[in-house]
Amino acid sequence: MESFFGPLKAEYFRLAAPNNIDSLEAGVHDYVRHYDHERIKLRLNGLCPRAYRLTNTA
Repeated sequence: MESFFGPLKAEYFRLAAPNNIDSLEAGVHDYVRHYDHERIKLRLNGLCPRAYRLTNTA
């Protein structure tokens, strides 16, 4: 889990602290989407985690 929460804290909270709970919830939702759908990992052959899972299950 720290491999997720570490980047979340570094990339989201330190760049723009949320003003309220709604802002926090929207920001975490956007970050989770980015983390799973857009973030490219060399360890996953240059794919995002979602694309890697889809190629391995097909």
